[in-house]
Amino acid sequence: MTPLPNTAVPADPLSADVHSWADPQNEDERLAFWSAAANLLDWAAPWRQTHSWTPPNPVTRRGPEIAWYQGGTLNAAVNCVDRHVTAGHGERIALHFEGEPGDREDVSYAELGRRVNQAANALTSMGITRGDRVVIYLPVLVETIVITLACARIGAVHSLVFGGFSTEALKFRVEDTGAKLLVTTDGQFRRGKAVPVKANADAAVAEASAGHGGNLEHVLVINRTDSDVEWTPGRDLWWHEVVETASTEHTPEFFDAETELFIMYTSGTTGKPKGLVHTTGGYLTGALYTYLRLFAHPDPARRTQDVHWCTADLAWVTAHTYEIYGPLAAGATQVIFEGTPNTPHEGRHFEIIERHKVSTYYTAPTLVRSLMGWFPDGVPEHYDLSSIRLAGTVGEAVNPEAWHWIRREIGRDTTDDAGQPALPMVDTWWQSESGSTVLSPRPEDSRFKPGAATRELPGWGAAVVDEAGDPVPSGEQGNIVLTHTGPSMARTVWGDPERYFSSYWEKYAQRGWFLAGDGARKDADGDIWILGRIDDVINISGHRLSTIEIESALVSHPDVIEAGVCPVFDPMTGHAAVAFTVLTTAAQQRLDSAGGTGSESEAELIAALRHHVGEVIGPVAKPRTIIPVPEVPKTRSGKIMRRLLTQLHDGETLGDTTSLQNEPCVPRIEEICQRRGTAPRREEVAT
Repeated sequence: MTPLPNTAVPADPLSADVHSWADPQNEDERLAFWSAAANLLDWAAPWRQTHSWTPPNPVTRRGPEIAWYQGGTLNAAVNCVDRHVTAGHGERIALHFEGEPGDREDVSYAELGRRVNQAANALTSMGITRGDRVVIYLPVLVETIVITLACARIGAVHSLVFGGFSTEALKFRVEDTGAKLLVTTDGQFRRGKAVPVKANADAAVAEASAGHGGNLEHVLVINRTDSDVEWTPGRDLWWHEVVETASTEHTPEFFDAETELFIMYTSGTTGKPKGLVHTTGGYLTGALYTYLRLFAHPDPARRTQDVHWCTADLAWVTAHTYEIYGPLAAGATQVIFEGTPNTPHEGRHFEIIERHKVSTYYTAPTLVRSLMGWFPDGVPEHYDLSSIRLAGTVGEAVNPEAWHWIRREIGRDTTDDAGQPALPMVDTWWQSESGSTVLSPRPEDSRFKPGAATRELPGWGAAVVDEAGDPVPSGEQGNIVLTHTGPSMARTVWGDPERYFSSYWEKYAQRGWFLAGDGARKDADGDIWILGRIDDVINISGHRLSTIEIESALVSHPDVIEAGVCPVFDPMTGHAAVAFTVLTTAAQQRLDSAGGTGSESEAELIAALRHHVGEVIGPVAKPRTIIPVPEVPKTRSGKIMRRLLTQLHDGETLGDTTSLQNEPCVPRIEEICQRRGTAPRREEVAT
């Protein structure tokens, strides 16, 4: 390993040899490391101080004051587009777009720059200025990236909303941000159909105008599906009339590094979503460095052949970092895909990998489990996946069964001398709050552990501790905390700084540690294993069990595609585990033909699954009840909403469901729980 470089900005960030940088060993080296990482960006003015930190304050109930690259100025859009064109790489493909109906488009950096300039001019013509908030309610389109970068170019703060979210979810974000502009479509393609969208947008902004105490002035509409729409003259504007007719020339401004870049809303089953604020210089540094370190080819000379594909929806923080800002700041080529992975058939992802020669495939464990269910005999040989050289997972700890499937099936052309799967895997752990990856194996690691996030990336610090903040022994579960944060860390919660303190910093305020909210353990090698949300730990007769471990045991059974395990009330043990399972098509058909719910065949399957968990983990881990369901509720990032499952099972008042990617499954699961009546009534137990 070579010492940390003190380099000037390379003409092409793809040439930066970040794989050779040494890990910092002390605070001075850590700051030097992040200074070198920031030098991968193009700055209009240099910073005077790399980092400052004021500890969290329990008296004022405020989180830490975090600042990076103070005094430095830059423009995120310039770093993602203009500088690559200026360096002579304008004809390099930035985006391979794949629409759900089958339409495709290749967009070069030069063309992307022209479109971003047009959108920036259009935003200015609509009165959007620095600091104004723009809510973007769009699917994965080229225009989504264009308007996102246009906001960054003029200093407007963007907040992307998943295109499948409900009116209520959108309404909350428009009102909470005080948005001046909403960008949406007439309709969206979902699972082969054109679904009207603008009516949802109209309902969401009905009370957001100045006349109702809000800030909203315009709704900018992209004609995607030729759907009929209601129109409010003066407020509503067509994209093709306002953006595509604007000038392709635009002079950017440069903003202080701590200027707000975007607001990212977290989802939860209790309380309103939190709007996490990320700032420009630090976030972009973390996004670019970690993209290069984890996904770019180790040999800089071969990086122009890379084609990256992060399969996340653009509204998710993973897509912000590894589908928008990280790859584009690097000048990389990537795929963006509008559709669902099984539209029009289950092999759509493999077709895209083959067509564009995708080299890095970054996805969620839940999607992998779906692929496993669709292809129980493995990926058909006629798909050419030989371009894949690295895979990654994000969202939740990947089940070992899914981890092995990726290496064996998607990475089938990468084997060791003994013919065993050898595809490098980056099992990344990070959060909306951190902004970029915190824990991950390195792509060059010679030994991978299925489901282990392993260790911190350079410049971050993490520990697994007990309630008092003391390290837990090897193999025991504790709380994962961040002892040192990187520059991409969120600075506050929009409009609610006290919630930033109480949610993340209060518990370990005296030490200045960030409470991530996940349980974890370290193994004998010192590697970290993420065990799911702290609230998802099940305490059964004094035994602390991780829901993810039980889910992984269930998924390893050949009849189970996916499982959501949650703690529920039990009069004898305090808590019990209940597993909601999504069965394979073959298993479900077998049950249906034998009489379905309540049949002898179902009872035999449930008994077999409980026995299987007992064999894999131990008898104490056997779920009290196993309930087959069509799907489990998930956030747009693929996280299973286990607390919502608890509420559905126990008949409690449901928390917020508007942030789910599959909200219609909730009433179906509720009906199944009521029909089965598996939850003991507490008032009956008390008597």
